[in-house]
Amino acid sequence: MDDSVFRNAMGKFATGVTIITTKTSTETRGMTANAFMSVSLNPKLITISIDNNAYMLEKIKTSGKFAVNILSDQQQHISMHFAGQKKEKSRVDFDLINGVPVIKDSLASIVCDLDRSYEVGDHTLFIGKVVELNLKDGDPLTFYGGKYRSYQAAECVQQA
Repeated sequence: MDDSVFRNAMGKFATGVTIITTKTSTETRGMTANAFMSVSLNPKLITISIDNNAYMLEKIKTSGKFAVNILSDQQQHISMHFAGQKKEKSRVDFDLINGVPVIKDSLASIVCDLDRSYEVGDHTLFIGKVVELNLKDGDPLTFYGGKYRSYQAAECVQQA
């Protein structure tokens, strides 16, 4: 199977857009990602998937902490910044929660201690133990078919 066909098939799954953030002793780093999910309610665990060639991989291993920031529909420019899609340089301001940088005004910032990791294929799955949350109201930034989208509530039709 061709890689582009597989990628196009995976693009049929609409996702939210997140920024994964971490901080080492020398720098704060972030990357745009949509490979994120909850794993367990008790204990509270989430997972993220990072390409084994991504610069962020070693940063998370070094820091042992990361945050998942779920972006609002007003934050596409931040996603583009961390995805390397913006030509002009811009500054992103962070807040800190438990020493981990988080994106200001994101819908949710989920701060985690690294619980464990698994190398699977060309990615590493990081399991994070949730230690702190920050929530705000708003609508999510979504991604579908290789494009940013805005959330639109679906009408529920009840069948008789």
